[in-house]
Amino acid sequence: MTRPVFADRFYYLALVNPRDTAHARAADFARRSSFPVVTIAWVIQEMADGLAAPPTRLAFLRLLASLQADSQTTIVDVDVGLWSRGLDLYRARPDKAWSLTDCTSFVVMQDRGLTEALTGDRHFEQAGFTMLLT
Repeated sequence: MTRPVFADRFYYLALVNPRDTAHARAADFARRSSFPVVTIAWVIQEMADGLAAPPTRLAFLRLLASLQADSQTTIVDVDVGLWSRGLDLYRARPDKAWSLTDCTSFVVMQDRGLTEALTGDRHFEQAGFTMLLT
């Protein structure tokens, strides 16, 4: 089986926005890949927040429906235990500009043994992961 990769908001925003500088790379990966994808509910929430305006809301809802229907995509719920562990990492790294969502993503990646992320966000690289959309 192919090892899963983590999908960050960077990847999903690039997929839904043809004007995004990473759109071609993200779309190419989505077309060619058979990798299972893992993300967290907070990444999905960030997408919903960023695409909440009426002109883009439908694009988010279509993306969400396709992710929920995709047997290759796992959306990890963020319960209070995971939130606490993400917050512990957030507190432990005051030298970084990592968001709480990033920190929680890093915890999930570590828990699942994931080393690669569909992102161009350098925070993942700072945390020791490989960015696939550079």
